[in-house]
Amino acid sequence: MSPRRSGISRIWKLFSPVEKRNILVYIVGIMLYKFGLEAFNGSIVTLAANRYDQEAYHSNSTIRTFERVGLISGLNQAFQCIGSILIAPLAKRWPTRTVLSVSIFVFAIFSAILLIVDAATGGYIRPKDFVPMDEHDFRYYGKYNTNGIIPIYCITGIAFGMVELIRRVIPRDIVGDHPEKLQKMDALVHIFYEIAGVSGAFATGLGLIPRLGNNYSFIITPILFTLAAIVWLFLSSAGLAADNIATDEMTPVADNIESGYLKSIVNGFVLFVQSFCVGAKIIFTHRKFIWIWSCYALTLYAHRYLENGIAPQIAKRYLEQSEWSQIIVGASNFGELLGAVFVFIFGNFIKTPLPWSRLDAIIILLVWYIPFYYPVANNVKYAWIIAATYIPIGFGSAADDIALNSFIQSSLSGLESKHKNISALGAVASFLYSSYIIIYAILNPTLGLYIDRVYDRTDSVRPAFLYTVAVQMTIISVIVLVSTLIPKGALACNPTLIPDEDLNIIGTPKESSIETNDRRHILKGKNQQKVAPELITHF
Repeated sequence: MSPRRSGISRIWKLFSPVEKRNILVYIVGIMLYKFGLEAFNGSIVTLAANRYDQEAYHSNSTIRTFERVGLISGLNQAFQCIGSILIAPLAKRWPTRTVLSVSIFVFAIFSAILLIVDAATGGYIRPKDFVPMDEHDFRYYGKYNTNGIIPIYCITGIAFGMVELIRRVIPRDIVGDHPEKLQKMDALVHIFYEIAGVSGAFATGLGLIPRLGNNYSFIITPILFTLAAIVWLFLSSAGLAADNIATDEMTPVADNIESGYLKSIVNGFVLFVQSFCVGAKIIFTHRKFIWIWSCYALTLYAHRYLENGIAPQIAKRYLEQSEWSQIIVGASNFGELLGAVFVFIFGNFIKTPLPWSRLDAIIILLVWYIPFYYPVANNVKYAWIIAATYIPIGFGSAADDIALNSFIQSSLSGLESKHKNISALGAVASFLYSSYIIIYAILNPTLGLYIDRVYDRTDSVRPAFLYTVAVQMTIISVIVLVSTLIPKGALACNPTLIPDEDLNIIGTPKESSIETNDRRHILKGKNQQKVAPELITHF
């Protein structure tokens, strides 16, 4: 037997039959979800950009297109946090699979609202023989105020937050906190997630938007989300319930099962804030973890800004075809797919996330060419050329993300029993992801406003791109590279981190085994369906 086949066989044997079944069901559902998500997000961003440009042109007013597009994206991110808080009380009362399926079905309903609004205000599918009179001719759009997209996209952000919260927790529910299992499952899921992402982005940019118009190109989203909800109902409840029981002693017990939903939401919000503070304390008071903030929050912001902020601007201002931003996003997703495959195969040879973070920080410097590039407008060839440069950027992003997630999940598992009401993993994840959301929600509309002003004054975005793309990414790159030198033992190409000091920093004494066993017995006796504490604090 060849070493490669032997390695694959060993990985296959890592997982139990129940785990394999749950992974398969989860992957099918998440591919349906990702394809629909790419169609939805790509359509909404390009739709908003076209409509805001159109309104500014017809009213002869100041262009504020990417300030508003940045605001839409930033608010959507912020409302994801609200969704994570709203779903926590539900997750304590019903099985994880049920909450996940209901959440994605709610997302399906919300994603259909804009379709209904467009049809009700005179919008229709783009005709096959449609020939625009000018670049601002979108007469097939509905006659509604474009600012109406903002509250609708915020509402979908709540549903998005519900789904994303559970999606980020379920891998640990399925395979436990075994480091290699987590890394392999994270990588495997990421591979299929990005396959769906690549196909979804290309299908949206090259097929759905040109054929249906970006006011109807996401008509497949409610359908695919509903199918994902049905598929996820087939997750084995036995496998997930076993994990929930195992974490009973770590689950917040402030509310009893009869407490009102409103009170649960308030308590969930308080716990969310507390977990954010606890996560900040864990990250910033330990040398072992302090580097993670920049390597996670800043690089995640950088990649989301390059995909959701810069790609639409390149497509609209350089190429004059907003839907071609999905070609660039699809290439980035393809790079993430390659990164996930690489980590899945060679991840065991890289002992820590530090090399991946360094690689990621270096690769994002590729964007320096963007302010000085002069592509020919309305020529799709140049969209593909730009997209090709996003492939290594996506590769670095995925490899870094998978390695960091696995490191965080496995490194913090030992802290779980030391905190009575707050999961250490959930607290750190809450702090890191919320940090990214805060940065993105502030900088994206602010930089969009700056770009709009430069464009309005000079009829070009290149002077703005020099600072918003090249300089900004350089600053982030330097910060990340310096941060990777902080942990003990980090001064090597492939370092092995030296164990740090004791990590019980909250000051909550660990319960005795008798107290723990007694409480576990009481909780089991009540037959209450519980959820891992990450569902309360994890985002």
